[in-house]
Amino acid sequence: MAPSHPDGGQVAASTEGATPRILVILGHPRVGSFCGALASAYEAGARAAGFEVERFDLAGLTFDPHVRLPSPRDQALEPDLARAQALIQWADHLVFVYPAWWGTLPALLKGFLDRVLTPGFAFAADEEDPANWTKLLKGRSAHLLVTMDTPSWVYRLIYRQPGHQAMRRATLGFCGVAPTFISTFAPVKPATEEARARWLDQARAEAARLPGRLHRHALLHRAGAWLRLLRLQFYPMAWVAYTIGALAAARHGSFSHPVYWLGYLCLFLMEALTVVSNEWFDQDTDRLNRHAGPFNGGSRVLADGELGPGSVRRAMAGLALALGAGLAALSAALAPSGGPGLAAMIALAALAAGYTVPPLKLVYRGLGELDVGLTHSFAAIFVGGLLQSGIWRDPFPWLMGLPLFLATLSAITLSALPDHEADGAVAKRTLAVLLGRRGAAWAALGFAVAAAACGVAWQQWGLFGGTSGLVVYLAIPHALLLVRAILRYLRRGAPCERIDGLMALALTYLLWFGIIPLAHLS
Repeated sequence: MAPSHPDGGQVAASTEGATPRILVILGHPRVGSFCGALASAYEAGARAAGFEVERFDLAGLTFDPHVRLPSPRDQALEPDLARAQALIQWADHLVFVYPAWWGTLPALLKGFLDRVLTPGFAFAADEEDPANWTKLLKGRSAHLLVTMDTPSWVYRLIYRQPGHQAMRRATLGFCGVAPTFISTFAPVKPATEEARARWLDQARAEAARLPGRLHRHALLHRAGAWLRLLRLQFYPMAWVAYTIGALAAARHGSFSHPVYWLGYLCLFLMEALTVVSNEWFDQDTDRLNRHAGPFNGGSRVLADGELGPGSVRRAMAGLALALGAGLAALSAALAPSGGPGLAAMIALAALAAGYTVPPLKLVYRGLGELDVGLTHSFAAIFVGGLLQSGIWRDPFPWLMGLPLFLATLSAITLSALPDHEADGAVAKRTLAVLLGRRGAAWAALGFAVAAAACGVAWQQWGLFGGTSGLVVYLAIPHALLLVRAILRYLRRGAPCERIDGLMALALTYLLWFGIIPLAHLS
């Protein structure tokens, strides 16, 4: 039996560094099948590797596989299923051994999962928002040992692995079990005794490989968490704006490649410092946010515990030091007459980080959208040009930046709509909080229309000249699609929910007003 607390409660998965506890679940209705032999081989290999192992053969259980009440949590668990839940709680690693019948799972295994992975045990549903749930089986990994008569390449390429996907993503992944490794043994029916013996040896060896596999996955997962923390998807627009300014300066005969790349290094470090510091100072709202997505709500690596507070603090300090070194190198490259450009870069850094960093905390003062709009249009263009030419009175960069500024305002205003409730709870004063979701959506619509009108006006006046300038007319149908999507959102009552499709439209829309002047200047 699984160990339990003195009060009778079940223990959770063992802590990192302890001997992994493995639960082998045989899902074949016949224990004497080849699946049974695979389960025994894996079990033997795990014991030989020094792991704690429990074995559970579903064929020997007594339970009703049917969910007969509206929720499986309301149906009393038979003693065998209660023990199964205790063992799942006890285990660090779950091994399911079963055949792929009709492309998916045997009825016995499917019925077992229907009854055992109940709400409150495997996951917790959000009653207000069914799209959100809590994964209660986090901290566990799994391995599927699956036999089939279909050749594995046919199952993978033609059938698209329906059983594998259902188990790894829709079942185990839904409950927080990850990673899930999969070993397929096929085709079994025509396999020789030698082939079957090799497969049994493979199953025995899988257990010994488990620590190395989990270690590699942990390293990859941590690297992925750092990449998510940096939120690299938002960097290209700052680079485009900065490059517009640098190329505009070339009209005066000034362009230095070393200065350009040192300036962009500082800009990159500045953006990285901004998003990491935002993650730190926005922890409260991120923890409350039930509608975070790829375009809003931060990376969530702190809120979800993928990185610890100490790691993020050290990252902020390291990025600040790296930015300081980059600015020093830029100062040396600009000497002796580059003071204005360096001062502008430092001011841009303060403005960018000041989105959430004290004492500015601009987003808490109702200036967050304006801050993001400026740093990703006018300010970046101005700095790119000033570093090259030293001329700060040229109106061209400011005019070029206006449609990009308006389109960026539209996107950043929309991005705060799903965060409205969480931001309001921590007194974060986004436009969505100040104007309400409907008011902010209308403001975003107005900014989008103004950006298109401005782009057309600039083309008419020759600022967006040549063939590249004519491309601005293609932004009009994109603007209409965006306006239509915003109006559809408003007709649905402007709910506080994820708006990933709407955000994708808004972010791709602003690309027109960066790429067109960039192509024109190139």
